[in-house]
Amino acid sequence: MRDRPSITDVAAHAGVSIKTVSRVVNAEASVLPATRARVDLSISELGYVPNSSARTLKSGVGDAVGVVIDTIADPFFAALVSVIETRALAEDMGVLFASTGFDEGRERDQLLRLAGQQVRGIILAPVAQDHGYLERYRASTPIVMVDRPRDTFDSVVVDDIRATRAAIDQFVRLGHTRIAFIGFDARFSTTTHRYEGYRQALAEHGIPLDHTLAPQAAAEVTDAKVATLGLFGLASPPTAIFAANPRAGIGVVDALHTTGHTGVAVISFGDFAFASVIRPAVSYIDQDPFHIGNAAIERLITLINEPGTQRKRIVLDTNLVARGSGEIRATA
Repeated sequence: MRDRPSITDVAAHAGVSIKTVSRVVNAEASVLPATRARVDLSISELGYVPNSSARTLKSGVGDAVGVVIDTIADPFFAALVSVIETRALAEDMGVLFASTGFDEGRERDQLLRLAGQQVRGIILAPVAQDHGYLERYRASTPIVMVDRPRDTFDSVVVDDIRATRAAIDQFVRLGHTRIAFIGFDARFSTTTHRYEGYRQALAEHGIPLDHTLAPQAAAEVTDAKVATLGLFGLASPPTAIFAANPRAGIGVVDALHTTGHTGVAVISFGDFAFASVIRPAVSYIDQDPFHIGNAAIERLITLINEPGTQRKRIVLDTNLVARGSGEIRATA
């Protein structure tokens, strides 16, 4: 593992004082544009990361990796963080956790904070599309994307389109033609890809796409419940529902059990608490956070120990787990 460049190294490389480098890093206005450009170039070429956590490191805290996800309230991400932490601890590294709250600005702030704390690497469930501002840190702070790939970064993902098509295919085999999609959120490539899988499967079976069965902005528990309740006000309500993430799955099941529509078939993309104990138990696409978390931390450890390793996208398999709700046949 190569040594991290210091502020002294940057100053020598740029031919300026340490104080000037500090001013550039802290975005002070008193630096001439040409000097700032020269320091920025040296920072980028050396892969220097400002150490904003020197006091913490001196207190005895060991190496750590950063994990940035949407929210710990999501069952998938909660399990993912736990798996990553267990594996990191086995490597004598801690975990610094942060959440984006689905906000690009907050994501940027969290990532820069972690980079400044000299984490060994970062695992990120990305919100923003552009992470160019991280280029100056990547030489010494490798980054692995999870759940949503970004072209210039290593990533660990599943095939959302294929997995969703398999679920819709099953509904059709059981006689369903009024199939709803709950959980669409245009901010995330995962749900847009799952919607694309839904659309492709319907088209393949000659079923017209009915937009009233796929309400927008229903990816959270409360929104998904409200959207599901609204479906039963339609002249021809659905006989099957695909929930695009675990949070949407919780909202869908809540709505169905509240109104007594438990004969509606349901498949959730991802498992959630109590899904196995309600009746009918909820069938789901197993986007296994154990395998994804392990693959992500293993990949990050490889990048930490072997800088310059060629970029890689790891696509893991999913399984459609039958529990009962996804196997309900359409009624006449």
